[in-house]
Amino acid sequence: MDLELTGKRALVTGGSRGIGKAIARELAREGADVAIAARDQARIDATVAELAGESGRRVVGVSVDTRDGESVAAMVQACADALGGIDILVNAAAQPGGQQPAPRWDGVTGEALFEEIRVKVLGYLRVAQAAAPYMIAGRWGRIINVSGLAARQSGSVIGSVRNVAVSAMSKNLADELAPHGINVVTVHPGTTRTEATSQEAARRPARNLVGRMIDAREVAYVVTFLASPKSVAIDGDTIAAGGGVPGVIYY
Repeated sequence: MDLELTGKRALVTGGSRGIGKAIARELAREGADVAIAARDQARIDATVAELAGESGRRVVGVSVDTRDGESVAAMVQACADALGGIDILVNAAAQPGGQQPAPRWDGVTGEALFEEIRVKVLGYLRVAQAAAPYMIAGRWGRIINVSGLAARQSGSVIGSVRNVAVSAMSKNLADELAPHGINVVTVHPGTTRTEATSQEAARRPARNLVGRMIDAREVAYVVTFLASPKSVAIDGDTIAAGGGVPGVIYY
């Protein structure tokens, strides 16, 4: 299937490693020109060289701190200038969840909660606010916000709050941007294998229907389709990409 991504211009935040890097790689392999944004410039430079060499597409990278509105605005403008515009935005710049045991309800601090809101929720919104005008000008666009399955389960107050907030924000953006030909979708990965996952952890049975940990590239396949013009029937919705949750019905 031709996903019609050749020549599209994509910005992936958090694109220097993990799920974001896997997404940037698949978009480039499908023919998109890609800008990646993250904090660590050395890691950005290494990823740009790697993905450009693999795909033959134009790949650029810009450092950003999504907690800072001025940094976000400068990053988006630099990426748009380098690519000639922005058609696709994938927000994945956030601290991965589940890497440390979640604090009990009485151990959650305001500082910890609001830091997650600043980085993941407000950070995603800032990037969308800066990138959407380029899509509006072109009368077409895709925004995919990478959230997480903590939105659908308890166990972490902070994890649930930040991911539910991303889903709510995405739906509001979808309703408001639809008249401009822009689809907005949330993707919920579960526990996902990345380059940072140990072999021991990857071998453990997963509590999903697949029976193993989903790989970052498998999440990237889902996101790449959602970035395609062929995904027009999916807008304002949330797509789970964690291998299937047993015993639960979503409708």
